[in-house]
Amino acid sequence: MANHFPEIPDLFWGLFRSGNRMVYIEALLRINEEYQYSNYYLSREICVQALTDYFAKQKVTLEQEETEDDFDLLEPLSARILNWLLRTGWLKKVEDYNAMAVNIVIPDYTAVFVEAFAHLAGEDEDETQVYIQNIYGILFAFKNDPRSNISLLKTALVNTRRLNKSLQDMLHNMDKFFGSLLEQRNYGDLLQEHLEGYVQEIVQKKYHILKTSDNFYLYKADIKRWLLEMRQDPSWLEEVCRRNRQLRGAEVRGETIISQLELIERGFDDIENRIINMDREHTRYIRATVTRMNYLLNKEDNMKGLVIQLLNHLSEAEGKNGQEQELERVGKLMNLSLMTVVSDKSLYKKRRTKQNFLESLEAEEETRELSGKEVLRLNRVHSRYSKKQVESFILERMEDGRLEVGADTVSTEEDFERLVLAYDSAARKDCPFLVREQEAGMVDNGLYRYPRLVFEAREQAGKGEQ
Repeated sequence: MANHFPEIPDLFWGLFRSGNRMVYIEALLRINEEYQYSNYYLSREICVQALTDYFAKQKVTLEQEETEDDFDLLEPLSARILNWLLRTGWLKKVEDYNAMAVNIVIPDYTAVFVEAFAHLAGEDEDETQVYIQNIYGILFAFKNDPRSNISLLKTALVNTRRLNKSLQDMLHNMDKFFGSLLEQRNYGDLLQEHLEGYVQEIVQKKYHILKTSDNFYLYKADIKRWLLEMRQDPSWLEEVCRRNRQLRGAEVRGETIISQLELIERGFDDIENRIINMDREHTRYIRATVTRMNYLLNKEDNMKGLVIQLLNHLSEAEGKNGQEQELERVGKLMNLSLMTVVSDKSLYKKRRTKQNFLESLEAEEETRELSGKEVLRLNRVHSRYSKKQVESFILERMEDGRLEVGADTVSTEEDFERLVLAYDSAARKDCPFLVREQEAGMVDNGLYRYPRLVFEAREQAGKGEQ
């Protein structure tokens, strides 16, 4: 393409900066399609009619270009598009004075871009199948046709590299489906994305061509066998070298042919490795899709789904202070002490295991009340407060070495937890206080309900006993 650069006018590159570029690209593809069925040239009238028929099915609005004046805006849509493409050099006019007609042609440099546009539009989706069939046909002719020469072998090598490149692009672009997978927020959208996106674009159009139809593996065994036979047949190599001298007048050595055959074989090994990687990526995507579907279906009932919802909610808070405030608010409403407890209740009661019929006939045992130690173990609050914090909670509230627990002793959840821990610590000998007596009745301050306990300092309690 380097030889065509001087021919490209400066206005040619304006298409990529234009707000109407998609309209112009669609027009070029439509004219190129009409161009392929034309015996010689396309007249201006045929181009205008083809664009009119194509854009009549769409609602198109063109922005005014810098090179357009008021008279251009009065032209019909199809004529205006064609005029701009001619003015910028994407199309070329050839005047036929004998026929008194103006013909439209596609320059060589434009044909390169039109081919790229067609590739991006997905019009060559079966190119992987074409490449493998081309390689198969070329190598068969090179091996058996007495008129063949080394140029056929070079063509087979080019097709092998193009097939490798096609597979590599296909493999590297599969990551976009993982990103789209995580963007779906409900089951219906995820299923639609999977069926209309991944299944149609990858499985049916590309992955299906390589695996399900078995096109690659259908030809691979024969191609591998031919490459081995050609490398190991000295008489055949000598005949090819002699034939090449007669037909092309150029000297070709057997080592050159062998090196070309080895490059093709190495390319086929790379193709197999890429297909293996595609298998791996395909399995990863299917596994991730199933996991995502299960999460979207069960996120309201699944513990992990609830935890993820909670983390997402906390991450939406703005700033560090906002997250801490939101975390404190959530902590007052939910018991987050255990990973198995995500509930608005203070204690979590496990579900009974499913019993068989005979066990269901037995009398059920009454659920006993949990002891203080069991409550502490269930809520895992031991590690939240140090020994000094628990002891200071009681010692700071003592008067003359005595604390009678009342309604004003506990006002927050932290106070209640430290009160329970203090009751548990009082049984140890190294604790500076003990529980001397437990009066009848319960204390209910509207927030918490607990026994009427009396704490005394150990020194004070020892003097009382003497």
